[in-house]
Amino acid sequence: MRSEFARLGLDGFLVPRADQHQNEYVAACEERLAWLSGFTGSAGLAIVLKGSAAIFVDGRYSLAVKDQVDLAIFKPVAWTETSPSDWLEANLSPGARLGYDPWLHTPGEVKRLGKATHAAGVELVGVEPNPIDTVWTDRPAPPLGKITLHGLKFAGETAKRKLARAAAALGAKDALLVSDPHAVAWVFNIRGHDVAHTPLPLGYALILKEAKPHLYVDARKLDNHTRDKLSGLADIEEPERLARDLQVLGEQGKKVVFDSATAPAKLAAILKEAGGACEFGQDPVVAMKARKNVTELEGARNAHLRDGTAVVRFLHWFAIHAPGGNVSEIDAAQALETFRRDTGKLKDVSFPSIAAAGANAAIPHYRVTIKTNAKIRRGIFLIDSGGQYEDGTTDITRTVAVGKPTALMRDRFTRVLKGHIAIARAVFPKGTTGAQIDAFARAPLWRASLDFDHGTGHGVGSYLSVHEGPQRISKLGSAALEPGMILSNEPGFYHAGHWGVRIENLVVVERREIAGAEREMLGFETLTLAPLDLALIEPKLLDGEEIAWLNAYHARVRREISPLVEPKVRRWLHDATRRIGARR
Repeated sequence: MRSEFARLGLDGFLVPRADQHQNEYVAACEERLAWLSGFTGSAGLAIVLKGSAAIFVDGRYSLAVKDQVDLAIFKPVAWTETSPSDWLEANLSPGARLGYDPWLHTPGEVKRLGKATHAAGVELVGVEPNPIDTVWTDRPAPPLGKITLHGLKFAGETAKRKLARAAAALGAKDALLVSDPHAVAWVFNIRGHDVAHTPLPLGYALILKEAKPHLYVDARKLDNHTRDKLSGLADIEEPERLARDLQVLGEQGKKVVFDSATAPAKLAAILKEAGGACEFGQDPVVAMKARKNVTELEGARNAHLRDGTAVVRFLHWFAIHAPGGNVSEIDAAQALETFRRDTGKLKDVSFPSIAAAGANAAIPHYRVTIKTNAKIRRGIFLIDSGGQYEDGTTDITRTVAVGKPTALMRDRFTRVLKGHIAIARAVFPKGTTGAQIDAFARAPLWRASLDFDHGTGHGVGSYLSVHEGPQRISKLGSAALEPGMILSNEPGFYHAGHWGVRIENLVVVERREIAGAEREMLGFETLTLAPLDLALIEPKLLDGEEIAWLNAYHARVRREISPLVEPKVRRWLHDATRRIGARR
């Protein structure tokens, strides 16, 4: 790659972990950062200069990055401690030229980088084609996954109605560029097979205020039936046509809305240079998609009941086989996926399972490989996994003891459980953001001078991404939580080098009727159904309301799952969900 610098007149180049839609999961042909560095995390950025290179990661990957990259070539940098802009100011000399691919960065990112490089006297240069693509000689071809229709029995609203709502949200603007494939999939009631674990059809849409929408997807992904159905909703175009259509809108002086989180800087530049006006903000489809309708919520409940049954069967299997010491992390992950596939409804796992034993459980986003695959010994085992079903997307984490846990393990697990229960029981006024309730999950840990370095909860889609915005429970969660939004509730604790704890259920925001209330109040309904390991709970750390919540949750799990499992699993489940009382 550095050999291309001389030809292009560059002193450095930015390599984000991104495709042109800013997807979390990207096609193999878009894995430039992994190809160049070996880092396979879902978020990261490399800055390669002539004589040095840095790779920026967040707290999830601070340990993993050191195992994956050559530390003689790349210096890992904690994103929260040093921003790429600050690093560039310190490492580039005035007069240098820094390249970037305008398809892989949003306009906002380019603006921030431009400000930083300008302050350092450095020129920021858009480069096409990407120099990595020039030297990546065995780069895979772009995906051609088949596009399918997502039926009304799962979607709950017609695509025609969704498109009309999106057009109405434009107000005085002329068009909306839908650059997030999740939003494209939702608004057209379609799904695809272009990336792993998320049923995405890669492409764009242009929703016009006073004309038929345009859908930009590779025609080879459409069979005749799907094309016929979609042609009634929109003009179907090849993706290459989008640049020309934006240029025409620009020449007409039109104002187009761009999603600031996913739109490529290149497309905004095409419109602006042709004379159009760009308005950057949140794609209105994103908020519509986040508020699940009655059909989607019913589907989510059905999916979680089905998924909970598979998880319970796995936990029963684990309780029998793991104590022998012959089960590995990969064995456990494969067993759970098998139980999910046995439902007959699984389309895919919703992300690569995190099956982590001992010290590996202390790495929040650990990914087991053949090289790291550990046998499950006495101590703690953590498994974070999920499934994609046509009626819903699941995500669950359970931490279980193998053998007798230590007092410290029980203490830390129970503090995490207290935070989890605090979120599950939270009642809050309409307009409350995820940032305002994030501390509920951390307070029991804070009282012991402890914390965790990830958000408490992320949004979840409806047979779409397991990580969905704008809703989230974290210090940065600025979106108001609204009825119908599905989120995870997953506080944790990580004893670096030893073991880790995380407890995760999915919840949905719902209205709460409270006698005498002066404001509209909201709370959470828990969707996930699987027992929590009683062996890891220290009852004396729980108050009466927390114990009541735990007993009620376990009674619900027992009531709903028991009829769906075999007698031997049912007997195990009854013991795993037995009532507990306060220890005195």
